[in-house]
Amino acid sequence: MKICFISGREPAYVRNAVILKGLKGKGIEILNCTDSSVSYPIRYLKVLSKFILRRKNDFDLAFIGFFGQPLVPIIKKLTNKPIIFDAFLSAYDTMCFDRKRFKPSSPAGRFLYWLDKHSCELSYRTLLDTNAHIDYFTNTFSLQGDKFRRILIGADDSIFYPRDMKGENHKFRVFYYGTYLPLHGIEYIIQAAKKLEQHREIEFKIVGKGPQLKEIRKLAQRIEIKNIIFIDWIPYENLPLEVAKADICLGGHFSDIEKAKRVIPGKAYQFIAMKKPIIVVDCPANRELFANKENA
Repeated sequence: MKICFISGREPAYVRNAVILKGLKGKGIEILNCTDSSVSYPIRYLKVLSKFILRRKNDFDLAFIGFFGQPLVPIIKKLTNKPIIFDAFLSAYDTMCFDRKRFKPSSPAGRFLYWLDKHSCELSYRTLLDTNAHIDYFTNTFSLQGDKFRRILIGADDSIFYPRDMKGENHKFRVFYYGTYLPLHGIEYIIQAAKKLEQHREIEFKIVGKGPQLKEIRKLAQRIEIKNIIFIDWIPYENLPLEVAKADICLGGHFSDIEKAKRVIPGKAYQFIAMKKPIIVVDCPANRELFANKENA
């Protein structure tokens, strides 16, 4: 089988990378129409240009990876091949309820709703990461459930695998990394660390940067927390080394945002691939994979 792979995000983005590796591992030939430009508009223009130049090549189906909602209607007009669409998340939910950039009833909100719904309708099959997410799409956008398939996020086990490493000191380390989005609920990690401050053998290490970094740092300063190490960022290739040094890893997502209940964070797969004990939030999505005190 030969698949034409096109995506809105770069091929190195974790969701796209894992799916590409999985397809290649099954012996599927890939006609790659991806791009790694930083800007979304430039990336979309480049991937569409590649697709237009290669659409006459012989392939069996078009696989549109994340973030592909804007691409599906265009690709549908450019080929009669079936489309497999990896929605991964809802643009409407993310921008209107998670990040709250637009009101759902605004022109932008209504457009994002249409884009999610229409891109799924045009696809032969739509992929999502959890059954809870599939339920959200079918109910929110009035779509048929038999169009969807669950594909868990997974992790690249050539990068994330068990390693025998010890921490730099004799502390019991609790590790978390993220991009400081409201979805992550990092403020609850800070509050939990404060409650454990009397246990001097425990330390938290939080790696990352993002929109809520200043807000979280101010919270930590206000409550005068002393058992957290903050690191702005580390290279992706060094991330497994940090995980290996941890005693417990925090998978999340810990926020009260509804989306947090429908997804299993990608970092949770990385942590279990490295055979690390993890803490995840109790929600329908996580319960598809985890059982309390059995494997989380």
